[in-house]
Amino acid sequence: MKLTPQEQTILRLLRADPLLDAARLAERLGTTKAAVSVALSNLTRKGAILGRGYLVRGDAAVVVVGGAVMDVKARSGSALDPATSNPGHITTHPGGVGRNIAENLARLGTPTHLVAAVGSDAFGDELLAHTRSAGVQLDHVVVGVRPTGTYLAVLDHDGDLSVAVSDMSATDSLTVADIEPARSLIQHCDLLVVDGNIPIEVATWLCDVARLGDVPVVIEPVSVVKARRLRPLLDAGRPILAVTPNIAELAALVGHDVADTVADIRRATAELHGRGVQHVWVRRGARGSLLSTAATDPADPAGRPQVTTDTRVSGEVVEVTGAGDSMTAGFVHALLRDDDPVAAAAFGQATAALTTESGHTVRPDLTHALVTGRLTSQQGNP
Repeated sequence: MKLTPQEQTILRLLRADPLLDAARLAERLGTTKAAVSVALSNLTRKGAILGRGYLVRGDAAVVVVGGAVMDVKARSGSALDPATSNPGHITTHPGGVGRNIAENLARLGTPTHLVAAVGSDAFGDELLAHTRSAGVQLDHVVVGVRPTGTYLAVLDHDGDLSVAVSDMSATDSLTVADIEPARSLIQHCDLLVVDGNIPIEVATWLCDVARLGDVPVVIEPVSVVKARRLRPLLDAGRPILAVTPNIAELAALVGHDVADTVADIRRATAELHGRGVQHVWVRRGARGSLLSTAATDPADPAGRPQVTTDTRVSGEVVEVTGAGDSMTAGFVHALLRDDDPVAAAAFGQATAALTTESGHTVRPDLTHALVTGRLTSQQGNP
């Protein structure tokens, strides 16, 4: 990648201040905005910067594509009495699996871009304002005519999910044409996270674009229904770095029942390894999680031997909404800091534990230091 002297100067300025726009760059360089715009276009084409927002190549940048919704959480003041009104508290918070993962990553310190769909409405405005304030880049968010998605969760008095309903028509309407402008960003990022809420055609296009750019992909299945829809996407010709299912989602991905036992989980994850998935991180709720890693020796059959590790971090649970999203974010953040997969899973588990203790879908005071402090505390008190 050969850069002109002007391009090299612009790159130095952007490393110091990635939020500089073409007009301010032109002022500093003593040139025209048009000349700077041409240089920025060339830098993007050469892969030196990642599209608008001017995230400089070399930073550990993640692109997350997925849902952005407003969470409406109703928590009962006492044990839920079905089929009647229950006194309690109702709150609204920005949510959506992809958006939650992106915010968690940004709060942990990983430069992150979110590609999602919202409506031109009050919920959409609030979502974007909150997400931007957390440090997430939103240049490729699609603002459409469909209303911003809504996720309604009813929690019992202990904070456990009783029932939920989601309206994600804005996300469901995403097309490849909508996200085509993000192609260069995706091809030059360090890791792509795909939220299973997006249409399968879009997920397939994303994984193919990432494969051409040799970009690792992490897939969050989201639910049994969405995992079942993602099954054809997992193919040995389309390598995936990691998938992060729970037991039911794992069963949907392999197409048969999977018991919550180590032996059954190992058999199921071996199937996914044979279909090109390097790591399968299976969430088991209060029992922790199991990380299965495919064999790296070409002489061994696909998926054997496996490295299976039980990771769990205990804590006082306030509520569980968003815990899985924070687990994925912590895992990705740690991988990009060159942690080995087992350490990354432990980091993700600790991130989730801190989230469940906060009462927030995304813990607002989340930092890398907070998570490492929890891990250090756990190691000192086995």
